[in-house]
Amino acid sequence: MAGERFLAHTSEDKREQTIQEHLDGTADLCAGFAAAFGAEGQGRLAGLAHDLGKYSAAFQRRLRGSTEHVDHATAGAAECCRLGQSSAAFAVAGHHGGLPDGGGQGDHWEDKTFCGRMKRAALGKLEPYEAWQDEIELPLVPQPAFSGRSEEMFFTRMLYSCLVDADFLDTETFMAGKEQDRGGGAPMEVLEGKLRSYISGWFPPKTELDRERCAMLERCMEQGRALSPGLFTLTIPTGGGKTVTSLAFALRHARTHGLRRIIYVIPYTSIIEQNAQVFRDILGEENVLEHHSGVLYDIEDEARPENGRLARATENWDMPVVVTTAVQFFESLFANRSSQCRKLHNLAQSVIIFDEAQMLPVPYLRPCVFAIARLVERYGVSAVLCTATQPALDEIFQGSLPDKPAVELCPPEVFRQEIFRRVTFHREGKLSWETAAERINGQKQALCIVNSRKSAQKIYSLLDPEGAFHLSTLMYPAHRKGVLTEIRARLKDGLPCRVVSTSLIEAGVDVDFPAVFREEAGLDSVLQAAGRCNREGKRPAGESIVTIFQSEAPPPSLFEIPVAAGRQALDRYDQLDSPEAIRCYFQELLDLKGPEALDQKDILTLMERDYMPFRKVAERFHLIDSETRTVYIPLGEGGELVRRLRSGEHSRALFRALGQYGVSIYPQHFEALDLAGDLEVLEDGSAVLTNLTLYDNSTGLSLAADSGKGVFL
Repeated sequence: MAGERFLAHTSEDKREQTIQEHLDGTADLCAGFAAAFGAEGQGRLAGLAHDLGKYSAAFQRRLRGSTEHVDHATAGAAECCRLGQSSAAFAVAGHHGGLPDGGGQGDHWEDKTFCGRMKRAALGKLEPYEAWQDEIELPLVPQPAFSGRSEEMFFTRMLYSCLVDADFLDTETFMAGKEQDRGGGAPMEVLEGKLRSYISGWFPPKTELDRERCAMLERCMEQGRALSPGLFTLTIPTGGGKTVTSLAFALRHARTHGLRRIIYVIPYTSIIEQNAQVFRDILGEENVLEHHSGVLYDIEDEARPENGRLARATENWDMPVVVTTAVQFFESLFANRSSQCRKLHNLAQSVIIFDEAQMLPVPYLRPCVFAIARLVERYGVSAVLCTATQPALDEIFQGSLPDKPAVELCPPEVFRQEIFRRVTFHREGKLSWETAAERINGQKQALCIVNSRKSAQKIYSLLDPEGAFHLSTLMYPAHRKGVLTEIRARLKDGLPCRVVSTSLIEAGVDVDFPAVFREEAGLDSVLQAAGRCNREGKRPAGESIVTIFQSEAPPPSLFEIPVAAGRQALDRYDQLDSPEAIRCYFQELLDLKGPEALDQKDILTLMERDYMPFRKVAERFHLIDSETRTVYIPLGEGGELVRRLRSGEHSRALFRALGQYGVSIYPQHFEALDLAGDLEVLEDGSAVLTNLTLYDNSTGLSLAADSGKGVFL
């Protein structure tokens, strides 16, 4: 085959890219990405090795139209193995099909594990590809040292991210004939200048509250410059300007230490939408990427050409500020597929802010802490746990990051906590449904938050009809948004407004009631509920009462431990929002749950016990372990969207739009509706409610049973 031209790709306009050109281009990109965490040599090796199998005659035939299957990834992985570079070998092996499980020496050569594939290469079962030796020279690089298999897996996944992103980018550039517009954005010093301009009107502060906010803001900016990258906590009371203050720290810290981007990890999309808009207002739309299931950037939208750049940026997070969900962030860190892992290398040398850090999911708490600790320890990340109710995670982080204890950016002496106290807490004891409704009806404007959808419907049925509203996840999102708009208008106009809701209203929903009733729950939920009372601080704290009560229904099983831990804090402390009460609650919560509950799927054990179990870990790690089914409600604009679905359209844009008209229900509820003939189940499995009498304009989808919700820390 001497003198033959070996091709990697051919474009639609008949241009050709040789394997050598593609490997050199990919290696340069991959080495540059991996240099951010000191792995430039491994990055170059992986880039040069990943397509060595394309030198086979079988692959060249396939490129010319043959339909034969060719395993071209195993060849490069085998060459990396011969050089003792197992991380590069795994990255190369998985660059198309995903990172495989390691397997074991007893695996058969036909097995899809890494060991099986290496046995396939050792037994000469691959198509001959030795022609690579005439064009490519693989570098000899030292193998990194790891303290355990889990750390090696983390490094391998980061290296894999570098490779798949480099491979995609080099191929994309060749196919398009030019580099595509993606990512970019202004440097950190420019972004910090935009922030300084935004906050310039805050100084000098005009009120006592403003003075406290400015004191916290200035302290965090000073800390951003003075402190080296590491692990931080930022504990700012509700109303203290947490969003802008955390951004100010991140920008100053990134500019001072040459960090590349700022990533906000937020538990709920409702909070993301609000915060992302604040960041766009401060920094400009061109510098902020909002990436979650509720946002779609249509590349082909001619009215908004910048959408193409943003859509491509969602693939690898090449933007200065990224706002995303905890689900997107953590599931990517434990994934094995290229589409999820591709962005991970851009986490290196970043400031990562975990907003509402108390919402880190308890069943995956130890794996999440492990991932944060690795990013801080080895990948140049500064991680900030940001919340008004700081969880007691010191001991857990101590186990994963013993040499870098968390530093509080805004300790209590910086501000006066009492300035931010806007409510008075009152414990009521047990209330019947009728008594609870009577108490709510006695207020012109009041919010009642309960632990289950069934309880919400019961209390709502007992409220005076005028100005009564109900909110729960049995209402499709567009319906809830409409109801919230009406609620806010009535609150503003001083009209009667009595709302009963499940805990969904606690998740960053901006409403301001003079009185709040909260069914007994975890202390974090109680304090979140209190954030809906006297939110604007326009009334005296003594007249803004948050009533904590026990209902006549026992708490759902998932709430039992948070309720028990909450009672401990309520019994011991008068000031429920004090750091001491909050620490007591979270420590009690973790103690009651026990260490086994903090890694419910034994993910860390699996990573140390098995040999590089990438697939098994990805299958186990799902923050939302939901067995729910979505039922689409064909009301309002949902009717037209459902018509398009029935006609056979299955675009991502359609399903994202349909999400505003979907209600998630448990399997038993779905089966009951289906058996009763109230659903139409389409060929793709999508379900549409056909009996619209079951959807109430006040309470949403009618169900006979209720199962509570997941518990978060």
